[in-house]
Amino acid sequence: MLTHLSGLLAGGIGRQAQLVAETGPFARALTRDGRVVAANAAYRALVSRLDAEPVEAVELPPPGQLLAGNAEAATILQRLAMQTAAGAVRENIGITVAGADLLFQVIASPMAQMPGLTIWDIEDISTRQDDLQTALRQRDELAAFIDNAPVGLYSVRPDGQLVFVNRTLAAWLGSSPEGIVATGTGLADILQHAEAREGETMTPEWEGGEAKLRPAGSGEAAGFRLVGVSQTAIRDAEGHATRFSAVVHDLGLELRQRGTLRPVEAEFRRFFDQAPIGILVLDGGGAIREANAAFAALWGRDDWLGQRLVDLVREEDALALTRHLVAVRRGETFGRPLEVGLAGPRERMVEMIAATSAEREDGQSAQLVYLVDTTDQRSLQSQFHQSQKMQAVGQLAGGIAHDFNNLLTAMIGFCDLLLQRHQPGDQSFADVMQIKQNASRAANLVRQLLAFSRQQTLVPKLLDITDVLADLRNLIGRLIGETIALKMVHGRDLGLVKVDQGQLEQVIINLAVNARDAMTDGGELAIRTANRHIEQAMPLGAETVPPGNYICVEVSDTGHGIAPENIGKIFDPFFTTKAVGAGTGLGLSTVYGIIKQTGGFIHVDSEKDSGACFRIFLPRHHPTVEELAVARDDGRSDPRDLTGQGLVLLVEDEDAVRSFAARALRNKGYTVIEAASGEQALALPAEQLERVELLISDVVMPNLDGPALAAELRRRRPLLKILFISGYAEDSLRNNMAKSAHVNFLPKPFSLSQLAGKVKEVMGEVVRPGV
Repeated sequence: MLTHLSGLLAGGIGRQAQLVAETGPFARALTRDGRVVAANAAYRALVSRLDAEPVEAVELPPPGQLLAGNAEAATILQRLAMQTAAGAVRENIGITVAGADLLFQVIASPMAQMPGLTIWDIEDISTRQDDLQTALRQRDELAAFIDNAPVGLYSVRPDGQLVFVNRTLAAWLGSSPEGIVATGTGLADILQHAEAREGETMTPEWEGGEAKLRPAGSGEAAGFRLVGVSQTAIRDAEGHATRFSAVVHDLGLELRQRGTLRPVEAEFRRFFDQAPIGILVLDGGGAIREANAAFAALWGRDDWLGQRLVDLVREEDALALTRHLVAVRRGETFGRPLEVGLAGPRERMVEMIAATSAEREDGQSAQLVYLVDTTDQRSLQSQFHQSQKMQAVGQLAGGIAHDFNNLLTAMIGFCDLLLQRHQPGDQSFADVMQIKQNASRAANLVRQLLAFSRQQTLVPKLLDITDVLADLRNLIGRLIGETIALKMVHGRDLGLVKVDQGQLEQVIINLAVNARDAMTDGGELAIRTANRHIEQAMPLGAETVPPGNYICVEVSDTGHGIAPENIGKIFDPFFTTKAVGAGTGLGLSTVYGIIKQTGGFIHVDSEKDSGACFRIFLPRHHPTVEELAVARDDGRSDPRDLTGQGLVLLVEDEDAVRSFAARALRNKGYTVIEAASGEQALALPAEQLERVELLISDVVMPNLDGPALAAELRRRRPLLKILFISGYAEDSLRNNMAKSAHVNFLPKPFSLSQLAGKVKEVMGEVVRPGV
């Protein structure tokens, strides 16, 4: 695949195709002429999961080969490929792979910007299918419950024709429900009064009582079954009967039991009480007369008897429920259940199905209501939509920050160049410093955006959290003021963590400032640290902390706490309870982004008027000898002399950034060759490239990006020193070469001194072949 992709890269297509592949939220591959030209990590993982072809293969298998284990799936995929010229086509494909049932949604669409390319998106919707199957299974259980009830059920039109018979009654008649309805069997054909006079036939208006049940079309010799019938009329808005429904009891069975408890009713009660869904029996006024155990569990209390059902649902659902129940009493049918929220202590969402029932012994009509709990399903849907929203906002924030960092780099850099010509006593010095300080403040805001989107550049190093908190103590004390007491409790023998010190300090400061704002009348801010060993996976809110050793940092306050309705939103971007102008809503979302990018976990416990406690779990790092040596070297102070010598090749597509960096390095004594793109750099004379000692390159550039340029120059010059510059970390790690080869990284925005210092540091390194 590398050979195939390199040809596309040379033609200027591969980078754009790969970018399109990486933006897919699911497994995505781009194909041309049946071959994969670009794919994201999720597609490669799917290849490995399905064992379609080893991941180390020269070329990834196309979707058609990926799902070739199922002939039906392969046929559908071929049809999709042929129809992409006419627009996107959607198919649901159920396949069986390696003995496990999986369901994929496959979308194939042509790429208008690149004729000949087809985009394939493959989403695993097995979980979604499981939810659907659960709902269908519950519906089937309900249908089976009615069809196989230990009593007969029928529905008849005013003209006497049967329109519904359950399987129990059909079995008593020696037939099937379908056969009875299809042949136009009438009520008089199967039922007659127990004490019928000659010529007297059964009519649908009969109110019920004892009767004789016999197979349709059979004579008296065929025998009959003595039954009891309870029948009710279903009427329209004008009061006209449109249908009659009835429950049929086998009286002969009861007589054979010699007066003991009717087994049919006992069995029906057992099914009623043990049904997996909530079942209610409502009287004519809509009040609850009976309810099973499943409903009692949904409601959460035992005060339901005699209450109107509309009084047990949320206020906004009451009107819709009332209309629904009235419509069902009139005989109307609905294609889908009504979704309502119960107002009980558990606050459950349910799908409600209402149906008419037979008249009660006192002659009043009744309704059956079935309730299926959908709370968990709605929660999963909400989490899915929230994750999509967070991903979209994160991508937007990362893109804005990337471009803005280029502007800030130029602004800060040219301010540094001006400050070299304007001394503190100069009239323009203060103005230039104001520009630079505001640019630095903007850079901090960009870092917040990148932290929220988890794309900021981290420089992790070994840290002792005790030392970090000790250094922050005075700063935190000044931030929270004199009315709030600061208490720090350091754990003993704390291990080391490998994190970015600046980002960790930002997390602690943000939490301290939030705690201060929650204690307007004073209080206590406590910061505690401790070692935590987790033997088994530990649930932490909506996440799970895997087993391992962690350093736990607790930041707790005695403030007003967090309202229950806000506890699930505090990490959302731009969510704030502060007044307009008092906060951006990025503070806690930034904290969450930093902790997650560091590989840690964060959780909050809070009750109204009882303060809040944020717990941070950071993985404990066990350093190697080499890491300890690097940590000692990092402690050395930066050299004051930033001048140097050597030939530097500077490749940057932003003119302002390239101009500033070139001037800065020339002022420090370096010879600089400038190039506005990777192609322009490779077009330089070979003898000039042979003398280049250091390559400074942006990571994301049109056509030929920084890692690809560095790989080509390293092929020619194995000892070439490389320094990447970029606005966010994802770019620097996008290519495997950037992670494995010996390269350096300088995040944007950077100042003149940071650039000169990093260049002098890199020029002093020794690059060994193959490292």
